[in-house]
Amino acid sequence: MDVDNLIEMANRIGQFFDSMPDRAEAVDSIADHIRRFWEPRMRLAILAALDDERAIATMEPILREALTLHRADLQPKVATA
Repeated sequence: MDVDNLIEMANRIGQFFDSMPDRAEAVDSIADHIRRFWEPRMRLAILAALDDERAIATMEPILREALTLHRADLQPKVATA
């Protein structure tokens, strides 16, 4: 999975929601969009990028905030048998 491409896509999502007047709502909306529309592998890859200083440097501030605050919610659910 190309993490740079994922970050670019997520940054565009962040830029869209960054125009909202309520910052907290914008941050929540970014995380909600990623949770609802990104497949689990994509979410795992972008969350792993939070541990990479080079990757973090390419993220929009609002995206970093959304991923950090909602990290647990964005983790894919483990299937149980």
